[in-house]
Amino acid sequence: MKEKKQFGLIIGLVSLLFFVLFVFFTNPSFAKEDKWENHQDGWNAVKPEKFVVEHPTLICLGFEWYIQGDENHNATVNVWYREKGDARWKEAMPLLRIQNEECINSFSVNWIDYITPNLFAGSIMDLEPDTEYICKFVMSDPDGIQGKAKKMVAVRTRPEPQPYEGGNVYHVYPWDYDGPKEEPNFVNLMLAYYAGGGCTADWWNLAPPRVQPGDTILVHAGEYKEDWTFYGADLWGHGQGAKFSGTYFLTQSGTADKPIVIKAAGDGEVIFDGNGNFNLFNLMAADYHYFEGLTVRNTDVAFWVGQKRIIGSNGLTVKNCRIENVDKGVHCEWSGSKDFYIADNIFIGRHDQNQIHGWTNPYGGGFYPYEKCLSEYAIKLAGEGHVICHNYVAHFHNGICHATYGVPEGYPAYGHPDIYPVKEVLVQDSMFRANDMYNNFIQNIHDNAIEADGTMYNIRVLRNFCMDGAAQALSSQTLYGGPAYFIRNIIYHGPSGGFVKHQSNPSGSLYFHNTATARVSAGSGSNYHFRNNLILDWIPDQTIFSVDTFTNYTTSDYNGFFADPDAAYSFGWNSPPFDILKDYANPREVRRYATLEEYSEATGQDEHSILIDYGIFGDVTPPDPNDRSKIYDADLLNFELKPESAAVDAGCILPNINDDFTGEAPDLGALEVGKPLPIYGPRY
Repeated sequence: MKEKKQFGLIIGLVSLLFFVLFVFFTNPSFAKEDKWENHQDGWNAVKPEKFVVEHPTLICLGFEWYIQGDENHNATVNVWYREKGDARWKEAMPLLRIQNEECINSFSVNWIDYITPNLFAGSIMDLEPDTEYICKFVMSDPDGIQGKAKKMVAVRTRPEPQPYEGGNVYHVYPWDYDGPKEEPNFVNLMLAYYAGGGCTADWWNLAPPRVQPGDTILVHAGEYKEDWTFYGADLWGHGQGAKFSGTYFLTQSGTADKPIVIKAAGDGEVIFDGNGNFNLFNLMAADYHYFEGLTVRNTDVAFWVGQKRIIGSNGLTVKNCRIENVDKGVHCEWSGSKDFYIADNIFIGRHDQNQIHGWTNPYGGGFYPYEKCLSEYAIKLAGEGHVICHNYVAHFHNGICHATYGVPEGYPAYGHPDIYPVKEVLVQDSMFRANDMYNNFIQNIHDNAIEADGTMYNIRVLRNFCMDGAAQALSSQTLYGGPAYFIRNIIYHGPSGGFVKHQSNPSGSLYFHNTATARVSAGSGSNYHFRNNLILDWIPDQTIFSVDTFTNYTTSDYNGFFADPDAAYSFGWNSPPFDILKDYANPREVRRYATLEEYSEATGQDEHSILIDYGIFGDVTPPDPNDRSKIYDADLLNFELKPESAAVDAGCILPNINDDFTGEAPDLGALEVGKPLPIYGPRY
């Protein structure tokens, strides 16, 4: 009897062991998780992790999907979207695969040393403002997926900022105005903004704010110009209440729905003149201010909205203003800033308006005469959710820029994601991402027209017209993963260096449907892609298209090139050996080719690309290589394609980018035959 009990106990233990093994190898929470943790190094299957919905803008939505695995770089994420209430799904571009690319030192700037996370990122673009969308994401990998492969989210685009109609209204009239006045009224902006009996002498900083969220200050026609050396000016019928070097320090905060509004009353031009001071409007401690219809001039910094490591603000709106004779129009280097709307303004710098100057030849030589930097940029921004659209910018060193900020906040300056996991260290509220720059007109720039420098994910540079520049129009210096979308931009009279700037080894630039009269000479970078561009040079003997990449998943195809047959070589493609996915440790193989055919056959790139010339356009002649400083008239240029030209129907389909093509296939370049022309610059 005792042996039977022992035998039964043995049978029971064996059965239990088989049961445990069965559960272990079949239950995902045991076997597969343990298998993943033991083999994630070099693991080709993909494991989905955190999904991030970025700050929405008026017309774009951005997303990030972090993963583990997929070492062989063959996982994908396809995207669909629809308006809420509409059953029809539309396809968008797949998310960009980002895989631990290195953004490494350049110019001995050894604090730029960053390795991207392992993720997908991308945008859905050209949506309707203030509209809810359902967005669907499906991950796939032939090597298998560990986890849920599908995400579906509802996201609403932002509305355009508007004044709140239910707040108090205060009126400002100049000191010398003697006509009828609406009540309540004040003789300067500071008296309307702050409560109290006056801004005289020592008392100017005493009063608390009068304005509350949703209030409007209507400024009536006239010139408002402070002389901060006139002590007690209010006693004698002068003064603007800006006693501290003529700066309006505005410190009350509005909200997204109830901004604090300062706008022209509509009875004539309103001029805020800085009288040569350093900063006119300081909003670093104030959220959601709205400026409209003003002329701001004669100051170094018109709007100071944030400074790195100090303070910054959210929700600035500057609309339909004229900003002139300034060093900087809008300045923000605060990485936590969000939701600016800078639209339909005119920015005029202090540089020579009759010819292009440069900044790289202070001791003589070069193609452009040297000029001191009197106007550094029209707009510089940091943070996320910003919209910079329909502005006219001219005669600055740089046009519209992101702050060259250094590695993202929270990332160890000399660390490594294997030691400090990036997703746990980065400050999520201080990431440069989800910013839009579209339909701006930018002319006569010393350096770069638009800079995606220092950004991370989902930067959208769409439909801008950039002309007459001494350096590359579109800059990525550096880009921490991308994507930065450069789509349907027109670049005319670009420099000998080309229209693309890669420095400090950016990763993730996407160039789709651009028309550029400047070559591509892309410096070293990773994971960048060209599709449906028109690239035409105007300087003799230059290489038309040259790529230098650390990653063999950098690609190019369906482009049109105008190459000089007398150039030593027309195409170049430097990369690691083709059987290596990426390599940051060893020099790239240098490859040069005389013809498009030779280049395509040897590299597998641009197999569907074609050769074109300036005759494809309605009326565009190449710039004069013997007069490189000349300023051209955009009204004399017609970049519309001739219907019979080789560039028509020669592109590939890019969902959400060229869905509305009119022929058998999308056209190359920025403009599609039969479609309305974009509006560049202010709409009013």
